[in-house]
Amino acid sequence: MPDDVRFAPAERLVAPDREGMAGPISRRSLWTPRTLEAYLRAGGRPRWMERIGEIDGGTAAAELRLGRAYRALRAEYGADRTEFARRWRAYAERYDFEDLNTLIDQHNDWYPMERDLPMDPRTGDYVLIRGRSYRRSRLDAAWILDRFPA
Repeated sequence: MPDDVRFAPAERLVAPDREGMAGPISRRSLWTPRTLEAYLRAGGRPRWMERIGEIDGGTAAAELRLGRAYRALRAEYGADRTEFARRWRAYAERYDFEDLNTLIDQHNDWYPMERDLPMDPRTGDYVLIRGRSYRRSRLDAAWILDRFPA
């Protein structure tokens, strides 16, 4: 019986790559089933933790960029507060949060399952974390105008 017969089809594809690894793979590791649960519990940072870091970092970077744009526009229109407000609102409406909002949507969809959050039977929703919902709000012009008023 050839060696490749004991491997699943996917294992046959990666078999040549195993030889270049640091050491031999144990029989137990070869026969351990690959599951989504095992993947989520495997070593390294969980995806939910990476995603939260990306969201927080992206939000902080956006705030820095918006702060610079706000100060530059304010300096440009100094005394003309009406024109500044009109231009700033237009800038806030055009600002692109698409990538960050995609991460936020993924977080809202996947976080409770990735963290294995229990359900609250009274509300039919996942339990609160430190008294707050796990959900994050999408970023938009209202979010900008709340932090940098026109």
